[in-house]
Amino acid sequence: MTYLSRRLFLGGATALAAYPMLTQSAASASSAAAENPLVRQRADAQIFRHDGSYYMAASVPEYDRVIIRRSPTLAGLGTAEETVVWRRPASGRMAGYIWAPELHLLDGRWHIYFAAGDGDDKFRIRTYVLRAAGSDPVTSKWELLGKLETPWDTFTLDSTIFEHRGVRYISWAQHEPGFENNTNIYLAPLATPTTLASAPARLTAPTLEWEIQGFKVNEGPAFLARHGRLFMTYSASATDDRYCLGLLTAADDADIMNPAAWTKSPQPVFVSSPATSVYGPGHNSFTVDEQGHDLLVYHGRDYQKIVGDPLFDPNRHTRIQRLYFRADGTPDFGIPVGNGALPDRWSPLDSPNQFVRVSGERVTVGTGPVATTQFRQVPSRLDPNQISLVPIESPTSKLVVGSDSTVTVARDDGSTAFAQRSSFIKQPGLADAKGVSFASSASPASYLRNNNGALRLGGVNSAADRASATFVSS
Repeated sequence: MTYLSRRLFLGGATALAAYPMLTQSAASASSAAAENPLVRQRADAQIFRHDGSYYMAASVPEYDRVIIRRSPTLAGLGTAEETVVWRRPASGRMAGYIWAPELHLLDGRWHIYFAAGDGDDKFRIRTYVLRAAGSDPVTSKWELLGKLETPWDTFTLDSTIFEHRGVRYISWAQHEPGFENNTNIYLAPLATPTTLASAPARLTAPTLEWEIQGFKVNEGPAFLARHGRLFMTYSASATDDRYCLGLLTAADDADIMNPAAWTKSPQPVFVSSPATSVYGPGHNSFTVDEQGHDLLVYHGRDYQKIVGDPLFDPNRHTRIQRLYFRADGTPDFGIPVGNGALPDRWSPLDSPNQFVRVSGERVTVGTGPVATTQFRQVPSRLDPNQISLVPIESPTSKLVVGSDSTVTVARDDGSTAFAQRSSFIKQPGLADAKGVSFASSASPASYLRNNNGALRLGGVNSAADRASATFVSS
């Protein structure tokens, strides 16, 4: 049995590329020349890496076709040619809304799972499967294989497939008769691409207050295996700014068909952020960047107020960001990072388990919520080959060096003096070239340094000084 997982990534992934050598140019980022939004007006995105390329499938605002993109880089997905592999018919079955396609390689054949309504009832949503005639999903001709057969002929969508401990599973969202809600999430082993091998298990139903805002919804399951656990994210509530991600957790060796093996987090793990202007984050998948780091893929709007039905607002954009893990091995989603370059977290070489972070107006070195430790590198107003560091929760502010060499966060006042004090020359790390060091534009012999838990500007006269002035991105 050959199988390629799309929404499940097995633990122990190794780096996929060497750490790049850094230069002083602000444009010398690694993976991550990718920026948010990655792809505009594409919702329900699934992105994965296979044979050196990134593939993407997503919903389009017209809800009338199935599309995929391919690129050798993540950033390239934003401009990659989009291939339409299937269009809905003019009438009849599957002539309604087309939602949430996912691309999967099953036993050597490419398949796409997608939801479709009918021409006379666009919301009579069921899940269907396409299969490619050839080995290349982009250039192959696609044919309809059939409808996914579940125990009830009801509203069904958001199917994903993964393999766990040698068993191929399918998980999906569906309305179950007898439930006064929209959808629950189910799990079953897969017999054929369109049939189940056993009766499904109901993993979660919308019962918590944050799961029933606008609509009573659990949908869009995605699976991640890490650190001895299996995690399932899902989306909840209406598709406006109340849309959010929830999380189920099971032990890796548990009977995952037993709903009791799963624990639901009592609060959502990823929600709208007025600070970064991302609203309604949801319908996620997981992938890895070019260095092998885990990435969260999701959609979200960059404004809160919607005129009319959110379903017909086209601006749910595909976004990506690093996924981090707490000391206990559980994922820490942080907050949506906002538009622009992907942010970094910086650990000083002399304190590898701590991070540069914002605490009010102060900049310290320590631990705290992920969002307080994420900084976007932007070109300096003073010199495009230099950078400024912008905390994601304060996008109009920058790290700035005071007259006493302390580093604080302050709003950019547009002056040349501010530009000088907030501009840094990024170069290979003084103590380790795999890291970076930040020399002051105003005083190039002085560097940002970890000074007993404070971030300060200072000279480097010893090996200890060089270690405190070298930062590793994570």
